Amino acid sequence: MRLHGNARTCLHSRRLIVERVLGQGWTLAQAAEAAGVSVRTVSKWLARFRSEGGDGLIDRSSAPERVPRRTPEERVELVACLRRLRMTAAEIGETLSMPLSTVSAVLSRIGLGKLSRLEPPEPANRYERKHPGELLHIDVKKLVKIAGAGHRVTGSRRGQAKGIGWEYVHVCVDDATRLAYVELLPDEKGVTAVGFLRRAVAHFAAHGIRVRQVMTDNGSAYRSVVHALACRTLGLKHIRTRPYRPRTNGKAERFIRTMLGGWAYGAIYGSSHERRAALAGWLDYYNRRRPHGSLGHQAPMTRLHAVMNNLPGSYI
Repeated sequence: MRLHGNARTCLHSRRLIVERVLGQGWTLAQAAEAAGVSVRTVSKWLARFRSEGGDGLIDRSSAPERVPRRTPEERVELVACLRRLRMTAAEIGETLSMPLSTVSAVLSRIGLGKLSRLEPPEPANRYERKHPGELLHIDVKKLVKIAGAGHRVTGSRRGQAKGIGWEYVHVCVDDATRLAYVELLPDEKGVTAVGFLRRAVAHFAAHGIRVRQVMTDNGSAYRSVVHALACRTLGLKHIRTRPYRPRTNGKAERFIRTMLGGWAYGAIYGSSHERRAALAGWLDYYNRRRPHGSLGHQAPMTRLHAVMNNLPGSYI
């Protein structure tokens, strides 16, 4: 039962009122005082109980039984059909000679106020590779360079430095263990991406992980010839996500969000140099001590050691 926000009684207290008056012989005034309501309210619930039984103690809808000027159901169905043709509320109103406000109200009432409601949400496609190095997720995040306190500190966007440039955070996350490798680089060109890829592969090799596949988006750096040659030289299979589907590379996207909150925006920096200096410490915390929800609250390094100890020597 859904109660009104200002209701003083619930189904249990209403039954108690009825029991006290009809079963125990309480007066209306006594029952009202005990329940903290008026005598009129007690009389109302007694009358409903006598006429309808226990069902009479349930709240009734406050909606009117009839709405004379409500849009006819045939017109509502027509609005829904045009909406399913992906027409906007303004276009529907013009087509049917209806006020825009009326069309918008109808669409909201039938649950089609947003065009995204026309298509059911795509079910989550969660996966996790079993072996470290089987798949690395790679992505880049741009960060504006710091030149003094910004609007996050001052609360004002006035007087901000203009044209100070960008830094590019290249990230690499192992699918099986979530072990991460990050570098701050001056751009996201193909040659820069290849250099990062080589150093990332070497970093994971230092932990006993042989990389087999890498996944990236469709950025120009990852579609370049030099990147394709680097993958071939390193013996890597390169997988690119579907266009306009960043969720396919979701582990890198999620790591970037965690990194921004914990490192990039998690402290106040006076310069880009201070922010850069703080990266190594935060990354060490992430890899070695931060509990990861999808890993059973283990840190990535803890998960790596557990997985490596259970792998046959031929796979490493």
